[in-house]
Amino acid sequence: MTFEGGATYAAAGVDIEAGDQAVELIKKRLRSTRPEVVGDLGGFAGLFRIDDRRLLATSTDGVGTKVAIAQAMDRHDTIGIDLVGMVVDDIVVCGAEPLFMTDYIACGRVVPERIADIVAGVDAGCVLAGCALVGGETAEHPGLLGPDDYDVAGAATGIVDADKVLGPQRVEAGDVVLAMASSGLHSNGYSLARHVLLDVARLPLDDTSALGEPLGEVLLTPTRIYTQDCLVLARADLVHAFSHVTGGGLTANLQRVLPAGLTATIDTTSWTPQPVFGLIAERGGVAPEEMERTFNLGVGMVAVVAPAAADEALAQLQQRGVDSWVAGEIVSA
Repeated sequence: MTFEGGATYAAAGVDIEAGDQAVELIKKRLRSTRPEVVGDLGGFAGLFRIDDRRLLATSTDGVGTKVAIAQAMDRHDTIGIDLVGMVVDDIVVCGAEPLFMTDYIACGRVVPERIADIVAGVDAGCVLAGCALVGGETAEHPGLLGPDDYDVAGAATGIVDADKVLGPQRVEAGDVVLAMASSGLHSNGYSLARHVLLDVARLPLDDTSALGEPLGEVLLTPTRIYTQDCLVLARADLVHAFSHVTGGGLTANLQRVLPAGLTATIDTTSWTPQPVFGLIAERGGVAPEEMERTFNLGVGMVAVVAPAAADEALAQLQQRGVDSWVAGEIVSA
């Protein structure tokens, strides 16, 4: 199979390199800082020291164009779960426990039942994550959004002991990479997925021939929330770092939690991505490297652990019902 001229994320309207460049430009222009800020912009979560012992962790995110699937199917009770997962699992990466969350819904027209469904999903996600939904905002933007259009965003705050912060400073050569299975696409790559499956392949959302179940249901599968699973490992001192596999894929996100001089070797034969990924690659002629940097390809969270802790960490995850496995190791670059 040739991939020349195959579908790409950039051609579908999302330019990852431009996003990275924007972050670098923002870093150069930031002036509104305080001495309590810990670390630099660009991590999974921002850290803010509140006293000699504790740090606050915060993150904000949305769910991208997955909302277009929810709108097309007129089903709005799961998109809030996606929102929570995208936010709180960035916070837990540093070992912080998410405490509370707020949400924001922008819509062309307030349909009370629809808004209630969205917020009910956010609440359900907060229950799964063990945090509280303490408030939010709903704004009508007629003329900017269509009557049935909406977008969602959210922010959360967590807390972690300063001496318990996880990250690159703990990772060593020889550490083991444990992968945790995703529930599907989660909330990344939907611009490319929609372009390929709906525009190029012209599959209807109720099609069952391609995946054995309605395509729309597969695409709406909620993002898995790993917060409580990760906290079990962190509280037992079984982990050095976590990586939330979102935009950029496994390689780019794992590299974000590795120190200079170290890299990861991943055995990609240790798992099989869900069929929806193969369907996108096949119908769009998407090159493997484009798939890898756009989608999670079946891995939603990664734990980097010491070799001596690998078996216990894996047992803890599997006991909690998390499909997990040894996927690789940390080596010198």
